[in-house]
Amino acid sequence: MQAFFVTENSSAENLGYDDPMHPGGRPAKHPRSDLGARIALARQNAGLSQIELAQKLGVTQQVVAVWERKSHTVRSDTLAKLAQILKVSVDELVGIKPPRCKPIVAKGRLQQVFEAAAQLPRRQQEKVAEFVQGFVALQQNKQAA
Repeated sequence: MQAFFVTENSSAENLGYDDPMHPGGRPAKHPRSDLGARIALARQNAGLSQIELAQKLGVTQQVVAVWERKSHTVRSDTLAKLAQILKVSVDELVGIKPPRCKPIVAKGRLQQVFEAAAQLPRRQQEKVAEFVQGFVALQQNKQAA
């Protein structure tokens, strides 16, 4: 058996981690269910993370992830809460009606910056989001004054 030791001078190249991690995390093994895809799209359009949605519903992030990835059914009372929080109808979530509109996206340079930021690791994305939220709040306060 060959021993492998990590020293202070070891780098990512020496450890065999040549490929960068998938930007969205670990790739899924199975395709999303139709319901899960609609929940994920509505959540993203509402500008919420899985954690934020889970907190609003009083469940864990893992539960939201299961709904978006594997689940073919979600309880009817939960669907109603989801629709209310995501500001869509239950019919849109279950696929009876198509979504009302496409998501609003930034235009031009701002869109390019956010697309580049989306390629950063999750913790760096969170820092960018915190900065932007703080900056927007500051500007709104200035306008209100």
